Amino acid sequence: MGSNLGNKRHFIESAISALRNEKKISVKRISSIIETIPIGNVHQPDFLNCIVECDTEMSSHELMQTLLNIEKKLGRERNEKWGPRTIDLDILFFDDEITDTEVLKIPHPEIMNRPFILQLMNELAPEFLHPKLNQTMEQLYDQN
Repeated sequence: MGSNLGNKRHFIESAISALRNEKKISVKRISSIIETIPIGNVHQPDFLNCIVECDTEMSSHELMQTLLNIEKKLGRERNEKWGPRTIDLDILFFDDEITDTEVLKIPHPEIMNRPFILQLMNELAPEFLHPKLNQTMEQLYDQN
C-alpha cells in the first residue's frame, strides 16, 4: 500500500485498521513503512509504502473490491494514472494464483519495475516464490 497526499502515515494506518476490521481478512504481518519516490512523469510528493500480508476467505476478485471500497472511504480519487493519492491498495500476490483480467492482474505486473516492492517483500517473506518467475523474493531482490 502507499500514500503520498495529506497525512500519509495516517492514511497507511487507517487502511491497515480497515483491513483488520474486515471479518473475512486476517492481517498477519506488516513490513516496514518506507519513503519512496513517485513513478511516472507526474510531479508529486514522495510516497510512504508498506506491504501487508493477510489471510482471507475471499476470492481475489472479492478482495480487490474490498480494497477499492477502502480506498474510496479514505478519499482516493482516480483522476490521473500514477497521480497523487491518499491511499493505493494493490494485490501483489494471492498465494500462487495467476490472474489476468481487465480489472485484476495477479501477480501485480509492476513488481519487477518497483525495487521497493522487492525490498519489502524480501523483508516480509524472503522465501515466497513468485508464481510466474519461479524465484523467491530474496532471489529477485538480490538480482535487482
